[in-house]
Amino acid sequence: MNRRDFSLAAASLGLLPLATSSHAQGAPFQAGKQYIVLGKPAPSDVPAGKVEVVEFFSYNCPHCAAFEPRLEAWVKKLPPYVVFRRIPVPFVGNDTEAKQRLYYTLEAMGKLDDIHPKVFQAIHQQRANLTGDAAILAWSEKQPGLDAKKFAELFKSFSVVGKAKRAAQLTNDYQVAGVPSLGVAGRWYVDGDSAGSLDRALQVVDFLVAEARKG
Repeated sequence: MNRRDFSLAAASLGLLPLATSSHAQGAPFQAGKQYIVLGKPAPSDVPAGKVEVVEFFSYNCPHCAAFEPRLEAWVKKLPPYVVFRRIPVPFVGNDTEAKQRLYYTLEAMGKLDDIHPKVFQAIHQQRANLTGDAAILAWSEKQPGLDAKKFAELFKSFSVVGKAKRAAQLTNDYQVAGVPSLGVAGRWYVDGDSAGSLDRALQVVDFLVAEARKG
């Protein structure tokens, strides 16, 4: 899903598709073709020896919902030196900040494994109304195993609001053009358009992780 309601147009992203990369012509994937090199590195807060991979997504995005099962299967096979995390973006729909807080509330409660897929199912399969704070809080009360009172407290907490703001900043740092998309090591950006498909995008990320390990 292409980016909406954001100040920077895709044509002025400031991403550098370097024609002269360190990869030889025979490399399986090349900068400016299957992936984009960021003009300015994005923050990547992982320990030395680790490689960060981030997925940019929105609960409102049907493409993200369709991609989620394939992504989850891929994540389970990642080597131990890869640190994977999701970043809910501040676009796609008119309640994006609430959806960001929904994600980070589930994260704070340790409920992502259980509830994260159910959010996609509720919105895109069950057609549940999860638009805005009141609807999200009402939905949380109906979820088995989810402490609705704790959810409500965290949902508007300073820490969760702060994480949503940082997610918006990282989305800007990566100059995200649409979702679902992926960032690697604060240096590279990949999506279905650049890679040719979302399945191939995961192959490109595997390649870039190996490149990041080289230094």
